[in-house]
Amino acid sequence: MLGLVCLIVAYLLGGIPFGLLLAKWKTGQDVRQMGSGNIGATNVMRTAGTATGVVTLLLDVAKGYMAVWLASQWPGTDVWLMSSAAAAVMLGHAFPPYLRFQGGKSVATFVGAFLFLAPLPVLAALIVFAVTVAASRFVSLGSVLGAATFPLAVWLIQHPPAPVLLAAIFGGAFVVWRHKTNIERLRAGTEHVLRLRGANR
Repeated sequence: MLGLVCLIVAYLLGGIPFGLLLAKWKTGQDVRQMGSGNIGATNVMRTAGTATGVVTLLLDVAKGYMAVWLASQWPGTDVWLMSSAAAAVMLGHAFPPYLRFQGGKSVATFVGAFLFLAPLPVLAALIVFAVTVAASRFVSLGSVLGAATFPLAVWLIQHPPAPVLLAAIFGGAFVVWRHKTNIERLRAGTEHVLRLRGANR
């Protein structure tokens, strides 16, 4: 029962829509009606300014990390609970109860959760992400490739217990699945290229 409470806390924490709140504070507009309509950091950067997007990114990473850290401190915790909390916080970001279950793609929250569980494989995935975005200017492509290679990185670098590996497989597959419309646009040649909106615009 305590484990279920922990997962509910992780889910609700994941659902906090920092991108929506910060963009509303900065522009007075609903970020869901701007740009790509996503509440994540990339769309916030495009529509509300780079600084606002960076803060959104950091807070989304932080809530992922915090959810797994809280699970590690929970009474009777084990690696299964921490791994499940990583999945729960990602689900909260993607399907937030506060926004009628219409949320983001969970990339930053995924990074934060696994910074606690598997920090070195996260670094490897971030390198894949950075190189891909630098070469293509498609954040979505970097996210998909980073997420897709992450479970392999976890297995090769960390040799973790089964729950962590299963959570990594779930997390990577979930991020790729959440980018299904981006993948369609990449194939069609209509995907959004990374362009940042300046703070003064």
